[in-house]
Amino acid sequence: MLHSRPVASIDESNGYEKIAADYIARRGSKSGGIGARVVADWSQQLPAGGSILDVGCGNGIPISEVLIERGFQVYGVDASQAMVEGFRARFPGVPVQCSSVDDSDFFGRSFDAVVAWGVVFLLAEDAQRRLLAKIGGVLRSGGLLLFTAPRQRCSWSDAMTGERSVSLGDEEYQRVLESAGLVVTGTESDEGENHYYLARMD
Repeated sequence: MLHSRPVASIDESNGYEKIAADYIARRGSKSGGIGARVVADWSQQLPAGGSILDVGCGNGIPISEVLIERGFQVYGVDASQAMVEGFRARFPGVPVQCSSVDDSDFFGRSFDAVVAWGVVFLLAEDAQRRLLAKIGGVLRSGGLLLFTAPRQRCSWSDAMTGERSVSLGDEEYQRVLESAGLVVTGTESDEGENHYYLARMD
């Protein structure tokens, strides 16, 4: 009798499930940490109580936290079960889903804004393009997008997981966003030297 070998499961979290405890200890426990200021300023353009999808939400600190504190209706999605469990423990009652961005049910809804801090560049190039197109499909007219990625086209090993990260570069990100119906309205940077793309749905 032939026995087939079990197929190794794909880590949809790009290595973050394995290092979730270390991540939470180092970044996911700091209220008001890197990124919080830029996201808080950006959120002032949104309608009071508006709905925001946090893609790659982790355990919710500090990005979801700063938005929840400001009264927004936040939905979180992350591919790491450990991160999602941390999110639920910190923010009971806030909708969160453990899923890849390709499979999340939340992309069947519509939102006033989407934030994707520190996640787009973790994906393969084609997956990044698919994600940005999907985001364009869930944003209401006038809806806002904020995501982080280096301006230059480059690749590197993620500092925490060792997995490959890649930036499509400024020209390609603008092209993909325009194809999704989004207009780049500006860029920003923070104390951690993260580069932000700010875009609006036509």
